[in-house]
Amino acid sequence: MTLRADFLVDRRRLKRSITLWRLLAFIGALALIAAVALQSDEIAASIGYKPHIARIDISGIIREDRERDDLLKEISESKNVKGVILRINSPGGTTVGGESLHNALLKLAKEKPVVAVFSTVATSAAYMAGIASDHIIAHGSSITGSVGVILQWAEVTELLNKLGIKMEEIRSGPLKAVPSPFRPLDEQGREVTKEMVQEAKSWFIGMVAKRRALDPQSVPGLTDGRIYSGRQALQHKLIDQLGGEDDAVTWLEEKRQVPKDLKIIDWEINSSKTAGIFSKATQKLLAWTGLPPSIHDALLGPGNPLERVQLDGLVSVWHVQGN
Repeated sequence: MTLRADFLVDRRRLKRSITLWRLLAFIGALALIAAVALQSDEIAASIGYKPHIARIDISGIIREDRERDDLLKEISESKNVKGVILRINSPGGTTVGGESLHNALLKLAKEKPVVAVFSTVATSAAYMAGIASDHIIAHGSSITGSVGVILQWAEVTELLNKLGIKMEEIRSGPLKAVPSPFRPLDEQGREVTKEMVQEAKSWFIGMVAKRRALDPQSVPGLTDGRIYSGRQALQHKLIDQLGGEDDAVTWLEEKRQVPKDLKIIDWEINSSKTAGIFSKATQKLLAWTGLPPSIHDALLGPGNPLERVQLDGLVSVWHVQGN
């Protein structure tokens, strides 16, 4: 009996010892993971490990995005973000999406100096986002402008007639569900729709006039929704400078006293990272099949057709009309 009791005591002592070592090993593993993570500039900066310049990428079709707006708020509250570079490559998007992003960037600019850098295209709602910054830089051949809004819909009554389909409806009033794809637009509906579009246009132009301190009538084609090259935009004071990201860093250092030689760290929302992984996987698949990389840009690049068909309501987006 004594031997059995001693055996049980030793066994319990050994079990406690193994549990302790497992716990210490787990804590050590966590410490190692944390040490490795802190070696990453992006992770270290995002948790406040070191001062840096935050870079935000605005690309593709602009919509309302709560995660994006939360990220901008997080950047504004970070003590280690000393300046922000807003890199824009977008043809625009929904009017509400542009307004939401514009307002979020205005709040960010109250806390941090923000400079926008226009890439290939920054038009419509994307230009609306850009003018929320303190300084706008574009390449000479960047496409920008296209100030205005569009309301588009497909009118399919002739197609339905050919298919032998007749739509029936009961409306509470003559302007309910106007415009509709299931009936031609009458004059009353057209006037109301046009009035809404013109109101949104005036609001957008007023925003540009206020933020850029200019008379819209003094800029050729501005009220007509035309586009401009970066060089033309500079001439008409729609942007502040020609250049690129290096010039944005210089502006932050010289005009806003941001410390020199800070690293630029990309701040991304989780959905952006997921999309990036998907994009890279698509590129590798195209390379394996021997298809040209241009197919990837056409399908998944900024303003791609898959994004466009999802737009609804008032939109502020520029696109080339095909023949």
